[in-house]
Amino acid sequence: MTASIRPLTVSDRPEWDSLWAGYLEFYKTELSDEQTDLTWQRLLDEDFGIHGLVAEVDGDLVGMAHFSFSLSTWNVAPDLYLEDLYVASSVRGQGIGKALILRLAEIAAETGSRKVWWETQAHNEVARRLYDSVGELSEFVKYTRSVD
Repeated sequence: MTASIRPLTVSDRPEWDSLWAGYLEFYKTELSDEQTDLTWQRLLDEDFGIHGLVAEVDGDLVGMAHFSFSLSTWNVAPDLYLEDLYVASSVRGQGIGKALILRLAEIAAETGSRKVWWETQAHNEVARRLYDSVGELSEFVKYTRSVD
């Protein structure tokens, strides 16, 4: 299966909504309609800094990737951060996720980034098989602190 990887466009909203809902369901997360609308608006706002790619097969959207650039004290150019990656369950295992990540690597190279980086849950074994094939597991441990 060959997917066309391209930037997200305004006309993608109905199919993006479906992919976004699947992504949130996978992570057992619920967001308000207002947050989903805000995320959509941000993805289309060139000045905001979050970007979207989609994978299209036979005119249907089957995958998405959201990314931004993170500034670094170690490099002149920012690194590319892959925030969200989702492929419809009907086409998983057919190279769509890999194609999205490889396109992000091309974008990173075009912009002078040193790397593409992302996070996933430790128990997400299916995704980690893909990630092990296209990247290196970091030695770093992530910490977070909620702010009340």
